[in-house]
Amino acid sequence: MTVATKPLFGVVIFPGSNCERDTVHVIKNVIGAPVREIWHKDSSLDGVDAVVLPGGFSYGDYLRCGAIARFSPIIETVIEFARSGGIVIGICNGFQILLESGLLPGALIGNASRKFICRNVYVRVERNNIPATDGIEKGEILEIPIAHHDGNYICDAKTMAELEANGRIVLRYCDENGDVTPASNPNGSMGNIAGICNAEGNVFGLMPHPERCAETLLGNTDGRRFFESLCSR
Repeated sequence: MTVATKPLFGVVIFPGSNCERDTVHVIKNVIGAPVREIWHKDSSLDGVDAVVLPGGFSYGDYLRCGAIARFSPIIETVIEFARSGGIVIGICNGFQILLESGLLPGALIGNASRKFICRNVYVRVERNNIPATDGIEKGEILEIPIAHHDGNYICDAKTMAELEANGRIVLRYCDENGDVTPASNPNGSMGNIAGICNAEGNVFGLMPHPERCAETLLGNTDGRRFFESLCSR
């Protein structure tokens, strides 16, 4: 009997990252997959199968969230990796970095409330045939925490039409019944967008933090589904 080998993850760490330990813990101790920590000044991914850009405040969010991190040496390697088909996931600040690097379209600006928001939200899975969601049913409702000040997703009308037409919106904020409403949108994002992917589906950015709800001890394991999906391919 052949035992499937789980992918080797690489978690990139920037000055100001604050979710990398949680992410490494979930991958290594909850999912049971191998993981390497990669420093932002490195130029090699050292043979990893999937890259995670974690949440936090890279470079203190000076200038603009993710704007300085985009110029870290490792990001050029991540861009090449993604363009060759490698799996890249950006969580919260990692999503901001993916947008700044051009791997995903659009931008994230200040929440409509102008306040930092830290609470659980509901998201509806709109697409389940990318590496991070292929173990989740389309239309499933997940409860996942958010923690951000700049999570308000915007893009131009042409980009929005393309995202909609090509199924690149992966997650939308919704209520507990799965209804996508203005009231269920915590930050004002266009189309209630909580996560998008690139045209090929191998690059995925999301504002919610799945690494913060991946263990029974925490009372919620919905976030574990994304990491399990990444290991099921």
